[in-house]
Amino acid sequence: MGCSSCGTNSGKPNGCKSNGGCSTGGCNRMNVHDWLRNLPIADTDNVCRIVEVSFNNGSRKEFYRNTTVQLYEKGDMVTVEGVSGFDVGEVSVSGELVRLQMKKRGVDENNAEIKKILRRASDRDLDMFRQTKLREPEALMRARSIAKKLNLEMKLSEVEIQADGRKATFFYTADGRVDFRELIKAYASEFKVKVEMKQIGTRQEAGKVGGIGSCGRELCCSSWLTNFKSVTTIAARYQNLSINQTKLSGQCGRLKCCLNYELDTYLDALQGFPDNADILETVKGNALLIKKDIFRSMMWYTLPDSSRHYALTIATVRKIKALNLKGTRVEALESEEIQGGKPKEVEPEFVDVVGQISLGSLEKNARKHKSRRNRDNQQRNDQQKRVEGRNEKNRPQNQPPKNDNGNNNNRNGNRNHPGNRRGGNK
Repeated sequence: MGCSSCGTNSGKPNGCKSNGGCSTGGCNRMNVHDWLRNLPIADTDNVCRIVEVSFNNGSRKEFYRNTTVQLYEKGDMVTVEGVSGFDVGEVSVSGELVRLQMKKRGVDENNAEIKKILRRASDRDLDMFRQTKLREPEALMRARSIAKKLNLEMKLSEVEIQADGRKATFFYTADGRVDFRELIKAYASEFKVKVEMKQIGTRQEAGKVGGIGSCGRELCCSSWLTNFKSVTTIAARYQNLSINQTKLSGQCGRLKCCLNYELDTYLDALQGFPDNADILETVKGNALLIKKDIFRSMMWYTLPDSSRHYALTIATVRKIKALNLKGTRVEALESEEIQGGKPKEVEPEFVDVVGQISLGSLEKNARKHKSRRNRDNQQRNDQQKRVEGRNEKNRPQNQPPKNDNGNNNNRNGNRNHPGNRRGGNK
Protein backbone atom coordinates (compact mmCIF):
# COMPACT_ATOMS: atom_id res chain seq x y z
CA MET A 1 0.00 0.00 0.00
CA GLY A 2 1.34 3.34 -0.98
CA CYS A 3 1.92 6.42 1.07
CA SER A 4 0.20 9.71 0.37
CA SER A 5 3.14 11.10 -1.59
CA CYS A 6 3.59 8.28 -4.10
CA GLY A 7 0.31 6.36 -3.90
CA THR A 8 -2.13 5.99 -6.77
CA ASN A 9 -5.80 5.16 -7.03
CA SER A 10 -4.99 1.47 -7.31
CA GLY A 11 -3.41 1.46 -3.84
CA LYS A 12 0.08 0.65 -5.07
CA PRO A 13 2.98 3.12 -4.85
CA ASN A 14 3.79 4.81 -8.11
CA GLY A 15 7.42 5.61 -7.39
CA CYS A 16 8.95 2.82 -5.35
CA LYS A 17 6.70 0.01 -6.75
CA SER A 18 6.20 -1.65 -3.36
CA ASN A 19 9.94 -2.01 -2.83
CA GLY A 20 9.66 -0.08 0.42
CA GLY A 21 12.09 2.20 2.18
CA CYS A 22 10.74 5.64 1.36
CA SER A 23 11.44 8.36 3.91
CA THR A 24 7.76 8.82 4.82
CA GLY A 25 7.57 5.26 6.14
CA GLY A 26 4.44 4.44 4.19
CA CYS A 27 5.78 1.83 1.78
CA ASN A 28 5.98 -1.31 3.93
CA ARG A 29 9.00 -0.38 6.05
CA MET A 30 11.29 -2.84 7.83
CA ASN A 31 11.31 -5.16 4.85
CA VAL A 32 13.73 -8.07 4.54
CA HIS A 33 15.40 -8.62 1.19
CA ASP A 34 14.43 -12.08 -0.05
CA TRP A 35 17.71 -13.17 -1.61
CA LEU A 36 16.34 -16.72 -2.17
CA ARG A 37 13.39 -15.55 -4.22
CA ASN A 38 14.78 -16.30 -7.72
CA LEU A 39 16.34 -19.64 -6.81
CA PRO A 40 14.48 -22.75 -8.09
CA ILE A 41 12.79 -24.95 -5.49
CA ALA A 42 14.03 -28.53 -5.76
CA ASP A 43 11.81 -30.13 -3.13
CA THR A 44 8.35 -28.59 -3.14
CA ASP A 45 7.04 -31.01 -0.50
CA ASN A 46 9.43 -29.84 2.21
CA VAL A 47 9.21 -26.15 1.38
CA CYS A 48 8.39 -23.83 4.26
CA ARG A 49 4.60 -23.44 4.48
CA ILE A 50 4.74 -20.42 6.76
CA VAL A 51 4.84 -16.87 5.40
CA GLU A 52 5.43 -13.52 7.05
CA VAL A 53 2.56 -11.06 6.64
CA SER A 54 2.89 -7.33 7.37
CA PHE A 55 0.08 -5.06 8.51
CA ASN A 56 -0.34 -1.32 8.63
CA ASN A 57 2.49 -0.59 6.17
CA GLY A 58 5.00 -2.82 7.93
CA SER A 59 4.61 -1.52 11.49
CA ARG A 60 3.37 -4.96 12.59
CA LYS A 61 4.45 -8.35 11.21
CA GLU A 62 3.25 -11.82 12.11
CA PHE A 63 3.70 -15.40 10.87
CA TYR A 64 0.84 -17.36 9.31
CA ARG A 65 0.62 -20.95 8.16
CA ASN A 66 -0.26 -21.53 4.52
CA THR A 67 -2.75 -24.40 4.45
CA THR A 68 -3.86 -23.75 0.89
CA VAL A 69 -2.40 -25.26 -2.28
CA GLN A 70 -1.26 -21.85 -3.54
CA LEU A 71 2.25 -20.46 -3.15
CA TYR A 72 2.35 -16.82 -2.14
CA GLU A 73 5.16 -14.43 -3.01
CA LYS A 74 6.20 -11.07 -1.68
CA GLY A 75 3.63 -8.36 -2.40
CA ASP A 76 0.56 -10.61 -2.55
CA MET A 77 -2.46 -9.47 -0.58
CA VAL A 78 -3.89 -12.28 1.55
CA THR A 79 -6.81 -12.72 3.92
CA VAL A 80 -5.79 -14.23 7.27
CA GLU A 81 -7.49 -15.23 10.51
CA GLY A 82 -8.30 -12.41 12.87
CA VAL A 83 -10.07 -11.92 16.20
CA SER A 84 -13.65 -13.10 15.61
CA GLY A 85 -13.22 -12.38 11.92
CA PHE A 86 -10.55 -11.83 9.29
CA ASP A 87 -7.82 -9.38 8.48
CA VAL A 88 -6.00 -8.38 5.28
CA GLY A 89 -2.24 -8.06 5.02
CA GLU A 90 0.62 -8.14 2.54
CA VAL A 91 3.11 -10.97 2.23
CA SER A 92 6.56 -9.60 3.11
CA VAL A 93 8.69 -12.79 3.20
CA SER A 94 8.02 -16.28 1.84
CA GLY A 95 10.02 -19.43 1.26
CA GLU A 96 13.05 -20.68 3.16
CA LEU A 97 13.96 -17.23 4.43
CA VAL A 98 10.96 -17.38 6.77
CA ARG A 99 12.69 -20.10 8.79
CA LEU A 100 15.58 -17.75 9.46
CA GLN A 101 13.19 -14.99 10.53
CA MET A 102 11.36 -17.34 12.88
CA LYS A 103 14.63 -18.51 14.41
CA LYS A 104 15.66 -14.89 14.89
CA ARG A 105 12.43 -14.07 16.73
CA GLY A 106 12.30 -17.35 18.67
CA VAL A 107 9.12 -18.73 17.09
CA ASP A 108 8.65 -22.49 16.76
CA GLU A 109 7.62 -23.64 13.29
CA ASN A 110 5.50 -26.47 14.72
CA ASN A 111 3.62 -24.24 17.13
CA ALA A 112 -0.10 -25.00 16.93
CA GLU A 113 -1.07 -21.44 17.89
CA ILE A 114 0.14 -20.01 14.57
CA LYS A 115 -2.87 -18.69 12.69
CA LYS A 116 -3.71 -19.67 9.13
CA ILE A 117 -4.06 -17.94 5.79
CA LEU A 118 -7.65 -18.21 4.60
CA ARG A 119 -7.36 -17.22 0.95
CA ARG A 120 -5.97 -14.72 -1.47
CA ALA A 121 -7.60 -11.34 -0.83
CA SER A 122 -10.61 -10.83 -3.07
CA ASP A 123 -11.94 -7.54 -4.40
CA ARG A 124 -14.58 -7.48 -1.69
CA ASP A 125 -11.96 -7.98 1.01
CA LEU A 126 -9.79 -5.20 -0.40
CA ASP A 127 -12.74 -2.78 -0.63
CA MET A 128 -13.65 -3.47 3.00
CA PHE A 129 -9.99 -3.10 3.96
CA ARG A 130 -9.71 0.34 2.32
CA GLN A 131 -12.92 1.57 3.93
CA THR A 132 -11.66 0.45 7.33
CA LYS A 133 -8.34 2.25 6.89
CA LEU A 134 -10.18 5.48 6.10
CA ARG A 135 -11.79 5.32 9.55
CA GLU A 136 -8.50 5.20 11.48
CA PRO A 137 -7.52 8.93 11.42
CA GLU A 138 -10.95 10.03 12.60
CA ALA A 139 -11.01 7.29 15.25
CA LEU A 140 -7.61 8.43 16.56
CA MET A 141 -8.78 12.02 16.98
CA ARG A 142 -11.99 10.93 18.70
CA ALA A 143 -10.09 8.53 20.99
CA ARG A 144 -7.69 11.27 22.07
CA SER A 145 -10.54 13.60 23.00
CA ILE A 146 -12.22 10.87 25.07
CA ALA A 147 -8.97 10.12 26.93
CA LYS A 148 -8.53 13.83 27.62
CA LYS A 149 -12.02 14.10 29.10
CA LEU A 150 -11.26 11.24 31.48
CA ASN A 151 -8.03 13.01 32.61
CA LEU A 152 -5.80 10.02 31.88
CA GLU A 153 -2.02 10.51 31.78
CA MET A 154 -1.47 8.75 28.49
CA LYS A 155 -0.74 9.56 24.86
CA LEU A 156 -2.41 7.73 22.00
CA SER A 157 -0.07 7.32 19.04
CA GLU A 158 -1.89 5.02 16.63
CA VAL A 159 -5.16 3.16 16.07
CA GLU A 160 -5.25 -0.02 13.99
CA ILE A 161 -8.66 -1.38 13.01
CA GLN A 162 -9.09 -4.91 11.73
CA ALA A 163 -10.10 -5.30 8.08
CA ASP A 164 -13.61 -6.52 8.92
CA GLY A 165 -14.09 -3.68 11.42
CA ARG A 166 -14.72 -5.90 14.45
CA LYS A 167 -11.62 -5.11 16.47
CA ALA A 168 -9.50 -2.01 17.10
CA THR A 169 -6.07 -1.87 18.72
CA PHE A 170 -5.11 1.39 20.46
CA PHE A 171 -1.35 1.96 20.90
CA TYR A 172 -0.42 4.40 23.67
CA THR A 173 2.55 5.57 25.72
CA ALA A 174 2.50 6.40 29.42
CA ASP A 175 5.05 7.03 32.14
CA GLY A 176 3.19 5.03 34.77
CA ARG A 177 0.29 2.66 35.18
CA VAL A 178 -2.99 3.78 33.65
CA ASP A 179 -6.41 2.58 34.80
CA PHE A 180 -8.27 2.50 31.48
CA ARG A 181 -11.27 0.39 32.48
CA GLU A 182 -13.64 3.30 31.99
CA LEU A 183 -11.79 4.20 28.81
CA ILE A 184 -12.40 0.76 27.27
CA LYS A 185 -16.12 1.04 27.98
CA ALA A 186 -16.22 4.49 26.36
CA TYR A 187 -14.33 3.26 23.28
CA ALA A 188 -16.55 0.17 22.91
CA SER A 189 -19.72 2.23 23.01
CA GLU A 190 -18.30 4.90 20.71
CA PHE A 191 -16.74 2.76 17.98
CA LYS A 192 -18.84 -0.44 18.36
CA VAL A 193 -15.75 -2.67 18.16
CA LYS A 194 -13.75 -4.96 20.41
CA VAL A 195 -11.11 -2.79 22.08
CA GLU A 196 -7.53 -3.81 22.79
CA MET A 197 -5.14 -1.45 24.58
CA LYS A 198 -1.42 -1.96 23.93
CA GLN A 199 1.27 0.05 25.69
CA ILE A 200 4.47 0.78 23.77
CA GLY A 201 7.65 2.69 24.58
CA THR A 202 8.72 6.03 23.26
CA ARG A 203 11.22 4.39 20.92
CA GLN A 204 8.47 2.24 19.37
CA GLU A 205 6.32 5.33 19.04
CA ALA A 206 9.07 7.14 17.14
CA GLY A 207 9.37 4.10 14.88
CA LYS A 208 5.66 4.24 14.08
CA VAL A 209 5.65 7.97 13.44
CA GLY A 210 8.90 7.93 11.40
CA GLY A 211 11.08 10.85 10.40
CA ILE A 212 14.61 11.94 9.50
CA GLY A 213 17.41 11.85 12.03
CA SER A 214 20.25 14.31 12.56
CA CYS A 215 22.42 12.16 10.26
CA GLY A 216 20.12 12.98 7.34
CA ARG A 217 18.81 9.43 6.96
CA GLU A 218 15.58 7.73 7.94
CA LEU A 219 15.27 6.76 11.59
CA CYS A 220 16.74 3.36 12.42
CA CYS A 221 13.70 2.42 14.51
CA SER A 222 11.40 2.98 11.52
CA SER A 223 13.59 1.36 8.87
CA TRP A 224 15.34 -1.73 10.27
CA LEU A 225 15.88 -1.67 14.05
CA THR A 226 13.52 -3.94 16.00
CA ASN A 227 15.39 -4.76 19.23
CA PHE A 228 15.84 -1.72 21.45
CA LYS A 229 18.68 -1.85 23.98
CA SER A 230 19.11 0.54 26.88
CA VAL A 231 21.38 3.49 26.20
CA THR A 232 23.12 5.33 29.05
CA THR A 233 25.44 8.29 29.29
CA ILE A 234 28.30 5.91 30.04
CA ALA A 235 28.40 5.05 26.33
CA ALA A 236 28.90 8.73 25.53
CA ARG A 237 31.67 9.09 28.12
CA TYR A 238 33.59 6.13 26.74
CA GLN A 239 33.51 7.81 23.31
CA ASN A 240 34.69 11.18 24.71
CA LEU A 241 31.43 12.90 23.76
CA SER A 242 30.20 15.97 25.57
CA ILE A 243 27.15 15.24 27.68
CA ASN A 244 24.70 17.48 25.85
CA GLN A 245 21.16 16.19 26.04
CA THR A 246 19.95 18.21 23.07
CA LYS A 247 22.57 16.66 20.78
CA LEU A 248 22.56 13.15 22.20
CA SER A 249 18.77 12.77 22.30
CA GLY A 250 16.73 11.51 19.39
CA GLN A 251 13.22 12.39 18.28
CA CYS A 252 11.82 10.05 20.94
CA GLY A 253 13.37 12.16 23.70
CA ARG A 254 15.71 9.35 24.77
CA LEU A 255 19.40 8.87 24.07
CA LYS A 256 20.13 7.90 20.48
CA CYS A 257 20.38 4.20 19.74
CA CYS A 258 23.41 4.81 17.52
CA LEU A 259 25.52 5.52 20.61
CA ASN A 260 25.76 1.76 21.09
CA TYR A 261 26.86 1.01 17.51
CA GLU A 262 30.57 1.82 17.99
CA LEU A 263 30.76 1.31 21.74
CA ASP A 264 32.45 -2.12 21.44
CA THR A 265 35.18 -0.66 19.22
CA TYR A 266 35.94 2.05 21.78
CA LEU A 267 35.98 -0.46 24.63
CA ASP A 268 38.47 -2.64 22.76
CA ALA A 269 40.68 0.38 22.08
CA LEU A 270 40.61 1.41 25.74
CA GLN A 271 42.13 -1.93 26.76
CA GLY A 272 45.57 -0.63 25.73
CA PHE A 273 45.41 2.38 28.07
CA PRO A 274 46.89 2.01 31.58
CA ASP A 275 44.59 1.72 34.56
CA ASN A 276 44.73 3.99 37.62
CA ALA A 277 46.52 6.69 35.65
CA ASP A 278 44.15 9.55 36.47
CA ILE A 279 46.79 11.29 38.64
CA LEU A 280 50.52 11.68 37.97
CA GLU A 281 52.75 12.97 40.77
CA THR A 282 55.19 15.72 39.79
CA VAL A 283 57.34 18.21 41.66
CA LYS A 284 54.96 21.05 40.75
CA GLY A 285 51.91 19.09 41.90
CA ASN A 286 49.60 16.31 40.88
CA ALA A 287 48.73 16.28 37.16
CA LEU A 288 45.12 15.39 36.48
CA LEU A 289 43.90 13.41 33.47
CA ILE A 290 41.43 15.42 31.40
CA LYS A 291 41.08 13.45 28.14
CA LYS A 292 42.02 10.22 26.38
CA ASP A 293 42.60 10.43 22.64
CA ILE A 294 41.76 6.90 21.56
CA PHE A 295 42.58 7.35 17.87
CA ARG A 296 46.07 8.79 18.54
CA SER A 297 46.83 6.79 21.73
CA MET A 298 47.51 9.97 23.69
CA MET A 299 46.58 11.06 27.21
CA TRP A 300 46.15 14.73 28.13
CA TYR A 301 47.05 16.06 31.58
CA THR A 302 46.97 19.45 33.26
CA LEU A 303 48.60 20.86 36.39
CA PRO A 304 46.47 22.54 39.07
CA ASP A 305 48.14 25.99 38.84
CA SER A 306 48.56 26.00 35.08
CA SER A 307 46.20 26.25 32.12
CA ARG A 308 48.57 24.39 29.84
CA HIS A 309 47.67 20.91 28.60
CA TYR A 310 50.32 18.21 28.26
CA ALA A 311 49.92 15.44 25.67
CA LEU A 312 51.69 12.24 26.74
CA THR A 313 51.94 8.88 25.03
CA ILE A 314 50.87 5.67 26.73
CA ALA A 315 54.49 4.53 27.14
CA THR A 316 55.45 7.79 28.88
CA VAL A 317 52.49 7.54 31.24
CA ARG A 318 53.48 4.01 32.16
CA LYS A 319 57.03 5.13 32.96
CA ILE A 320 55.86 8.03 35.11
CA LYS A 321 53.39 5.81 36.91
CA ALA A 322 56.13 3.25 37.62
CA LEU A 323 58.31 6.00 39.11
CA ASN A 324 55.43 7.22 41.26
CA LEU A 325 54.92 3.73 42.64
CA LYS A 326 58.55 3.77 43.75
CA GLY A 327 57.99 7.11 45.49
CA THR A 328 59.77 9.23 42.88
CA ARG A 329 58.26 12.42 41.54
CA VAL A 330 59.13 13.57 38.04
CA GLU A 331 60.56 17.05 37.58
CA ALA A 332 58.10 18.32 34.97
CA LEU A 333 55.83 17.21 32.19
CA GLU A 334 56.74 17.86 28.58
CA SER A 335 54.26 17.63 25.74
CA GLU A 336 55.18 15.06 23.13
CA GLU A 337 54.51 15.11 19.44
CA ILE A 338 51.03 13.93 18.62
CA GLN A 339 51.15 10.63 16.77
CA GLY A 340 49.28 10.29 13.54
CA GLY A 341 48.26 13.92 13.52
CA LYS A 342 47.94 16.13 10.53
CA PRO A 343 50.92 18.30 9.60
CA LYS A 344 50.74 21.70 11.17
CA GLU A 345 49.44 24.23 8.73
CA VAL A 346 51.50 27.35 8.28
CA GLU A 347 49.36 30.40 8.65
CA PRO A 348 49.76 32.91 5.82
CA GLU A 349 51.31 36.25 6.65
CA PHE A 350 48.86 39.08 6.26
CA VAL A 351 50.05 42.59 5.44
CA ASP A 352 48.38 45.48 7.20
CA VAL A 353 47.33 47.85 4.42
CA VAL A 354 45.20 50.10 6.61
CA GLY A 355 46.25 53.75 6.18
CA GLN A 356 48.40 53.23 3.09
CA ILE A 357 45.73 54.63 0.76
CA SER A 358 44.98 58.30 1.42
CA LEU A 359 42.66 60.83 -0.14
CA GLY A 360 45.59 62.71 -1.65
CA SER A 361 46.77 59.66 -3.59
CA LEU A 362 43.27 59.15 -4.95
CA GLU A 363 43.08 62.79 -6.08
CA LYS A 364 46.53 62.50 -7.66
CA ASN A 365 45.40 59.47 -9.66
CA ALA A 366 42.26 61.33 -10.75
CA ARG A 367 44.33 64.32 -11.99
CA LYS A 368 46.69 61.98 -13.83
CA HIS A 369 43.81 60.29 -15.66
CA LYS A 370 42.27 63.65 -16.50
CA SER A 371 45.51 65.04 -18.00
CA ARG A 372 45.93 61.86 -20.01
CA ARG A 373 42.43 62.23 -21.46
CA ASN A 374 43.10 65.90 -22.34
CA ARG A 375 46.38 65.00 -24.06
CA ASP A 376 44.69 62.28 -26.10
CA ASN A 377 41.93 64.67 -27.18
CA GLN A 378 44.50 67.33 -28.19
CA GLN A 379 46.40 64.79 -30.28
CA ARG A 380 43.24 63.77 -32.10
CA ASN A 381 42.34 67.41 -32.84
CA ASP A 382 45.86 68.18 -34.17
CA GLN A 383 45.76 65.13 -36.41
CA GLN A 384 42.35 66.14 -37.79
CA LYS A 385 43.64 69.69 -38.57
CA ARG A 386 46.69 68.33 -40.41
CA VAL A 387 44.44 66.12 -42.56
CA GLU A 388 42.18 69.09 -43.41
CA GLY A 389 45.17 71.27 -44.35
CA ARG A 390 46.59 68.54 -46.61
CA ASN A 391 43.22 68.25 -48.40
CA GLU A 392 43.02 72.05 -48.84
CA LYS A 393 46.45 72.12 -50.50
CA ASN A 394 45.56 69.36 -52.95
CA ARG A 395 42.22 70.96 -54.08
CA PRO A 396 42.15 72.41 -57.70
CA GLN A 397 42.40 76.21 -58.17
CA ASN A 398 39.02 76.70 -59.99
CA GLN A 399 37.08 74.67 -57.37
CA PRO A 400 35.75 76.74 -54.50
CA PRO A 401 36.33 75.39 -51.01
CA LYS A 402 33.56 73.44 -49.39
CA ASN A 403 31.92 74.29 -46.18
CA ASP A 404 31.06 71.84 -43.48
CA ASN A 405 27.95 70.67 -45.33
CA GLY A 406 29.90 69.78 -48.49
CA ASN A 407 28.55 72.79 -50.48
CA ASN A 408 30.67 75.47 -52.09
CA ASN A 409 31.60 78.43 -49.95
CA ASN A 410 30.34 80.86 -52.64
CA ARG A 411 26.87 81.60 -51.37
CA ASN A 412 25.98 83.58 -54.50
CA GLY A 413 27.01 80.82 -56.86
CA ASN A 414 23.49 79.84 -57.60
CA ARG A 415 22.37 83.48 -57.81
CA ASN A 416 24.84 84.27 -60.66
CA HIS A 417 23.56 81.38 -62.74
CA PRO A 418 22.04 82.78 -65.96
CA GLY A 419 18.82 80.88 -65.45
CA ASN A 420 18.32 82.27 -61.98
CA ARG A 421 18.86 85.97 -62.81
CA ARG A 422 15.87 88.28 -62.92
CA GLY A 423 14.74 88.80 -66.41
CA GLY A 424 17.02 86.05 -67.64
CA ASN A 425 14.44 85.04 -70.23
CA LYS A 426 14.39 88.48 -71.81
